[in-house]
Amino acid sequence: MDGFLTPPESEALLLSLRISAVAVFSALPFAFAAALLLARTQFPGKTLVDGLIHVPLVLPPVAIGFLLLIAFGTRGPLGGWLLDTLGIRFVFSWTGAALASAIITFPFQVRAIRLSLEAIDPGLTAAAETLGAMWWDRLLNVTLPLALPGIAAGIVTAFAASLGEFGAIITFVSNIPGETRTLPLAIYTALQSPGGEAEAMRLSLLSIGLALIFMTLAEFAQRRARGLNA
Repeated sequence: MDGFLTPPESEALLLSLRISAVAVFSALPFAFAAALLLARTQFPGKTLVDGLIHVPLVLPPVAIGFLLLIAFGTRGPLGGWLLDTLGIRFVFSWTGAALASAIITFPFQVRAIRLSLEAIDPGLTAAAETLGAMWWDRLLNVTLPLALPGIAAGIVTAFAASLGEFGAIITFVSNIPGETRTLPLAIYTALQSPGGEAEAMRLSLLSIGLALIFMTLAEFAQRRARGLNA
């Protein structure tokens, strides 16, 4: 990789991978809980909850970054409390970039997991219940194993989407080298610099390669999910 990328470009790549991994896996338990809620239960306001979960898909990422800045800025209601009480600061840090990516990619995980859960034969959990299995036993030993391909598809799709996130990150945590400058922000920075076209092209080709790899993995996982649940 050193022969293809310069040290700052390698730094942007590694930072992108770290931010995406933290964003996806920290959101995964909440995504599974939300998917389970939408797939297996009926309650008043379900349509509204479903819509709120999927809002990041249609809301401009810049707007999400701005709202995060208002809420989690050092003088925001949540950001000020976290900084004063726990010493945690999201704004202008890589953890803030992970938070923004987690929110942007959350619907991708929920959608993939929900489709997987809805494809599971309800008779399997009903049979386990008749044998005396408690709800957590049915969840861990029946539902979760059958939903694993869908969970994997959600993880890979969200990871790929997180690698390409730009608007929310630059709005919320700015473009700081070594801290918040991910691959998309590095491409943007290169294009703002005289003679930076070659660097932008290298990073763009790298982004395309990563996107193709992760989308292929997501398609494989989705086929596995459909095959197991058929």
